[in-house]
Amino acid sequence: MAKTIHPTAIVDEGAVLGDGCRVWHFTHISGGARIGRDCSFGQNVYVGNDVRIGDRVKIQNNVSVYDAVTLEDEVFCGPSMVFTNVHNPRAAVPRKDEYRRTLVKRGATLGANCTLVCGVTVGAHAFIGAGAVVTHDVPDYALMLGVPARQAGWMSRHGERLSLPLQGDGEATCPHTGERYRLQNGRLQQVAP
Repeated sequence: MAKTIHPTAIVDEGAVLGDGCRVWHFTHISGGARIGRDCSFGQNVYVGNDVRIGDRVKIQNNVSVYDAVTLEDEVFCGPSMVFTNVHNPRAAVPRKDEYRRTLVKRGATLGANCTLVCGVTVGAHAFIGAGAVVTHDVPDYALMLGVPARQAGWMSRHGERLSLPLQGDGEATCPHTGERYRLQNGRLQQVAP
């Protein structure tokens, strides 16, 4: 499947985009970026050189994916959400050798206007609410809300809230798909059918 690149977009020489990618208005993808299949880049997106993006990732308008960020398959980046790569930036102090790597695992959702402070890992299928500020690692399937972000619950792979306690043990079923989940020792896993 062919790529779609809007005439106003800039894709630097050397950038690798998989089949089926769609790059919309005023987007800039740097030459070192490595991007999988069937990804969508909304209006005014920037992708740095030292960025790895998996398959079927959706990046909405006004998002900058800076160096040292990795997005695994099926990550959703909501409009105007923010990545950082320097923990303590100063205009007068060069810190490009101090970038902290950020990893967003498969299927995670990063809500509109949320911020990920560099150096964190967001677990698989985690859900970061709109406007939240993530300052520490996020477990798989965790629902994170607030400033700073705190865990407020658990989410299914389908993006539905699960009826489970934050801590302890329990089982729940996704209200949309019927998939079953088990919480043990603070860790949530999908149960095989």
